[in-house]
Amino acid sequence: MNSSPRAGFLLTAVACVLVGASFTAGGALVDYPHAGGQALRYGSACLLLLWPARKQAGRRLRALTARQWARAAAVAAVGMVGFNLAILAAERTAEPAVPGVLVGCAPIVVAVLVPLGAGRRPTVTVTGGALLVAAGAFVVQGWGGTDGAGLFWSVLALAGEVGFALLAAPLVRPLGPPLLSACVCALAALEAGAVGLATDGSAALRMPTGSEALALGWQSVVATVIGFVCWYAGLQRIGTERATLFSGLIPVAAAVTAPLVAVGTFGTGQLLGSVLVACGVAVGSGALRRRRAREGAPAPRTDAAPAPAATPGPAPHHAEPGPAAARAEPAAEAAAAP
Repeated sequence: MNSSPRAGFLLTAVACVLVGASFTAGGALVDYPHAGGQALRYGSACLLLLWPARKQAGRRLRALTARQWARAAAVAAVGMVGFNLAILAAERTAEPAVPGVLVGCAPIVVAVLVPLGAGRRPTVTVTGGALLVAAGAFVVQGWGGTDGAGLFWSVLALAGEVGFALLAAPLVRPLGPPLLSACVCALAALEAGAVGLATDGSAALRMPTGSEALALGWQSVVATVIGFVCWYAGLQRIGTERATLFSGLIPVAAAVTAPLVAVGTFGTGQLLGSVLVACGVAVGSGALRRRRAREGAPAPRTDAAPAPAATPGPAPHHAEPGPAAARAEPAAEAAAAP
């Protein structure tokens, strides 16, 4: 396996673990105005993200077309603000596990939609891995009680998770991970602020308590600044299909970190689900197949008689793509299938 896919696997795994841990931190924000809190989170993250991307920000942002700006606004509206509001609305009439399980199906949806959009068939390995990941997410979280409204909002949350992955993919190359993250965070802060003013008026923002400030800080700096940059950098290397497989680590990270703040337990079901998620990621990403191919290569014979000298021919062609091919965009989805 060349270094680019390996780095992509690591980056997307780190991103999803940080996001999963932010779900636990979000428990401290149940009494804080939701839209206002999201505006604070994404606004502060944007300021932090603009600093490393400041030298090329102006030139790259001016080069975006109106269609690309609309796509970035859709990423913020669907995959960030809309996703969070859908989760909040779902949990009013459904247990948290219900939207969690639906969101855990995102790898299956992406494994089907991306190939079809590229005019090819879904691959067996990625789809099979996605099914294992979704099954693992279900085992980790279980299934809770819900009504029609809770199920409806949970499906919208699934659409938001899928949109966050698919809508942003064509923007990674022209902007780069840091600037793309800053751009969508700025748009999400504006959108969340508008929702907060429309629903809560002047009460959309208030001074957070100590625990609320820590939770907002974690969500802003760790889950958004670090998590988003890692996610888009990983997506750039391994493509949307394989990157979305790692979203199964989000409920696993939430389940692992919940006992640390005494808001949950980690038992046999969570352990079994974590193993299923890990197997799904390994199968769908192609890591196991690459490892077997490397380890199964025949060793050179040492007992054979030396062959007659011959004129050197052209260097053998290796089928595995190099780092440049693995980073190719915007056709990353088509090139990413193992």
